[in-house]
Amino acid sequence: MALHASGVAVELREVELRNKPDHMLAASPKGSVPVLLLPDGRVIDESWDIMKWALNLHDPEGWLGKQGAFVHAAEPFIRTNDTSFKQRLDRYKYADRYPEQSRTDYRTEGEVFLQQLEDSLRATRYLLGDALSIADAGIFPFIRQFAEVDKQWFAQAPYPLLRVWLAGILDSPRFAAIMQKQPIWQPG
Repeated sequence: MALHASGVAVELREVELRNKPDHMLAASPKGSVPVLLLPDGRVIDESWDIMKWALNLHDPEGWLGKQGAFVHAAEPFIRTNDTSFKQRLDRYKYADRYPEQSRTDYRTEGEVFLQQLEDSLRATRYLLGDALSIADAGIFPFIRQFAEVDKQWFAQAPYPLLRVWLAGILDSPRFAAIMQKQPIWQPG
């Protein structure tokens, strides 16, 4: 997908994690996705930073909030998501690679964050209010992955508001539009 904002065109591509292109590793040696290579040669290789960069160029729905208020409100969620929850998600998804605990133990550890989100959703439809925000966009892909590990468990887990929140995002035309398969980016 090409991102066009304020006259800037960049390419942002997901790549198969097993097949990391040399040009991606040259841009960002840590080898994780996404990687955003800007026309001036700068590299942004954290999802949260890419989101803020893009929204600073074009924020038609006000996801940043007035003077970045939503970014500041989202940061505790994003910090937890990107650190402890992401680690538990990886261990839950790939429990065979982490035999120190069972898949159920890793899931239970991840549920701490699910409960925080559930508690937040008791007050509002979305994480920061009654409209989709940068927090929802930054977190839902990870909750989607968590739910996919054991769909039957997630369907009956004690997180009804989180399920409604996730289903609303996944069933949206916006989600359908972004999930179109794209060819793998090639240099040039």
